[in-house]
Amino acid sequence: MTTPDSGPTPGPSPLPARVRVTAPEGAPLGIARRRASHDPAAEFYVRSLIRSQLRLSLSVALGFLLLLLCLAVVVTFWPQIQDIRLLTIPLPWLVLGVGVYPIILLGAFLYNRVSARYEAQYLDVTRE
Repeated sequence: MTTPDSGPTPGPSPLPARVRVTAPEGAPLGIARRRASHDPAAEFYVRSLIRSQLRLSLSVALGFLLLLLCLAVVVTFWPQIQDIRLLTIPLPWLVLGVGVYPIILLGAFLYNRVSARYEAQYLDVTRE
C-alpha cells in the first residue's frame, strides 16, 4: 500500500532488447533455401510454383464453400430435415458441429500432399 507521502511511483521498466531467433547453423530446415537470383528462368519457375499453389488453395477453399452452400440449400428447401434427430440433437446441428471437421481435415491433408508434390516438381526442375 502506498501513501501520498511515499514519493513518486517508479515508471514503467524499459523494454528488453529485441532478440532475433534463428535456427542453428547447418540445421536442416525441411525446405531447400536458395539465394535469390536474377535468372529469368528461375523467376519463371518460382512464379509458376506460386501460381499453382494459389490455384490449389483457391480450389480447396471454393470446394469447401460450395459444400457449405449445398448444406444451407438442403436445410432451407427441405425443412423436414430439422425433424431428424440423433441422440436428441437435430441432424443439421450434428452435421455442422461434428461432420464438417473431417471434411476440413481431409481437405487440409490433400492440400498438403499436392502442395508438397508441386514443390518437389519445382526442385526437380531447378536442379537440372
